[in-house]
Amino acid sequence: MKKVAIVDDELEILNMLERLLNREKNIEVRVFSNPENAIEEVKDGIFDLVMLDIMMPQMNGIEFLKAMRTKNHKTKVIMMTAHSTLDRVLNSHQSGADDYILKPFKSLPKILDKVRETLA
Repeated sequence: MKKVAIVDDELEILNMLERLLNREKNIEVRVFSNPENAIEEVKDGIFDLVMLDIMMPQMNGIEFLKAMRTKNHKTKVIMMTAHSTLDRVLNSHQSGADDYILKPFKSLPKILDKVRETLA
């Protein structure tokens, strides 16, 4: 069973991704609307994948990723953003992200494919 954490301050996004991933028999999903509540569990390395929003009021995704990578280098990370710029993409990858997804989501099957590919 693969464990996936979704960290996003938008409840609609959390609910949609949770429903999408819960359809997969081999994926267990945990959602966090506040990154400060997720950071210690994610640092401990109990998740195989973290889907992480870049823009959150409590802590942005890059700060979260850098804090996570101080203790955990093995968990895969997919960044999610509605504000894609080359700088953000490069900063995400330099901070340790494995991939990124643009919001608003245009194709749920493509998101699922990206998750499967990242977990493979």
